[in-house]
Amino acid sequence: MTYTGDVTPGGPPAVRELDRLTIAKLSVGPMDNNAYLLRCRTTGEQVLVDAANEAPRLLELIGDAGLATLVTTHQHMDHWLALEEVVAETGARPLAHAEDAPGLPIEVEPVAGGDRVSVGDCTVEVIHLRGHTPGSIALLYQDPVGTSHLFTGDSLFPGGPGRTTNPNDFTQIMDDLEAKVFGPLPDETWVYPGHGNDSTLGAERPHLAEWRTRGW
Repeated sequence: MTYTGDVTPGGPPAVRELDRLTIAKLSVGPMDNNAYLLRCRTTGEQVLVDAANEAPRLLELIGDAGLATLVTTHQHMDHWLALEEVVAETGARPLAHAEDAPGLPIEVEPVAGGDRVSVGDCTVEVIHLRGHTPGSIALLYQDPVGTSHLFTGDSLFPGGPGRTTNPNDFTQIMDDLEAKVFGPLPDETWVYPGHGNDSTLGAERPHLAEWRTRGW
């Protein structure tokens, strides 16, 4: 079945099989949060991006293979309501950016932009995108035999950047997106956001000036 990224609350995961990595996307909770389970196809090691809600469903998705690492993209509560329970059940190493770590319910290991997180024989790179929160991050997987895959949390969606509450934060998120995402990464890069449908950088790139003009 062709991966589209379309998931619904309470529904099954959408699964994408890359050459070296499997991506499973699951919608959880009343705010239709996306959680992403990354699995190395060589070693079976797994990493979860955002234990947002519904710990039992996330633990079912993780299964008997266990969980090595759990990355929280930012400090907003709808992205970590299952964090404590999933870490307690799996023993996973919890990670988040240092600037958002104080807003999480458990102690986490801090990461910064440019750090790399292993997923078995694969790695994802941390990209610090300020504006939605001070410590919001995205995770970039550069497939050695395919396109790039970017897990953006609430920093980038189809149709625009993540929500900001003042002009300075809006300018910051746009500056970071242009410098760290749209500048270096190609149009084919697949975007996996914290809520809703997926996109690509190529689909969003023509609208950057429009986003700047409208201010959100």
